[in-house]
Amino acid sequence: MKNTLLTLLSAVTLVSCASGPNAQTGSVLGALGGAAVGGIIGNQSGRGLEGAAIGAGLGALGGNALGNAKDQSNGRYQQGYYDRNGNWHPQQQQQQGYYDRYGNYHYY
Repeated sequence: MKNTLLTLLSAVTLVSCASGPNAQTGSVLGALGGAAVGGIIGNQSGRGLEGAAIGAGLGALGGNALGNAKDQSNGRYQQGYYDRNGNWHPQQQQQQGYYDRYGNYHYY
């Protein structure tokens, strides 16, 4: 049981650091929810602490997967740029130019 617990804790530690902000938030919330549910279920068999530990590990992995999917669907990995007015221009490179004093962009 100790090896299983150690493996789950190692996995949760590595997973939460290797992805975007929604994935990290999902890991934390999943771990808290999984620990609560695992503790309740484990308490029914007399092993509440072990159930909470296993639930926390599985909840963190599931929460990380859902948060990572949300990061990718939010366009976090799309290439592009924001112009001076805050408009997003995907899949293009910013062209060389300058802004005049009225905020208009002029290309060279």
